[in-house]
Amino acid sequence: MFLRAFFLISLLITIAAVAVLGFRGERSTNEPWEIFPDMVRQMKVRAQSTSNFFADGRGSRMPINGTVPIGYEMPKPQTAGASEMHPTAFSVGTDYIDTGKMGANWGTGIPVPVTPELIQRGQQRFNITCAMCHGATAAGNGIVKQHGLATVVTLQDDRIRKMADGEIFNTITNGKNTMMAYGPTIMVADRWAIIAYLRALQRSQGASVADVPPEHRAELEKAAENKPAEAKPGEQKPAQTPEAQKK
Repeated sequence: MFLRAFFLISLLITIAAVAVLGFRGERSTNEPWEIFPDMVRQMKVRAQSTSNFFADGRGSRMPINGTVPIGYEMPKPQTAGASEMHPTAFSVGTDYIDTGKMGANWGTGIPVPVTPELIQRGQQRFNITCAMCHGATAAGNGIVKQHGLATVVTLQDDRIRKMADGEIFNTITNGKNTMMAYGPTIMVADRWAIIAYLRALQRSQGASVADVPPEHRAELEKAAENKPAEAKPGEQKPAQTPEAQKK
């Protein structure tokens, strides 16, 4: 008997709640009852609306001096032959510089002049956009991977080293697996700058003495000769004499 009465009372309460809160199609001059305020009536200033809060009566405020939209960069003077680089644009064409493809295949080569300024720009963009996952040396040990994103790969792998530049460009543009697409946020010129820096980074992590210019090898060898010998495990360093300590 008690259980039957409980279900009956629960049913009546449910019907009453639906009747009060669910039917809102009728017209009325009274404000509706809202347990959770509707988002169309939240306390906010709509774009281009008036506001009595500010002295000029405008709800929208003027941007701070010097601010630019996200993804925009101030135009730079164009040099001869660089007009196709469109440095302030995203992918707008179907050629190699915009797609990474030469015909039906991935192309290889940096389609813009590789200068110290380009490498420096690529380093800056890499550290901002890529290093948190791939690490500062592109070894796949960024802070994001250390906190659980185990799918991050090392860019120092031979597979990536041998990968065509155009395919890397496409991966940056459209993303791959758990990597998001950066095409809408990184400009074409910056994508190629990142690739140029990545190639330099890969070269630096696998460099040998043969990669050092001949005119600088003598300096490298001299630095190696002046380096103090490391003690072997279990071997104690010779104690310095008082005369040597004074020197």
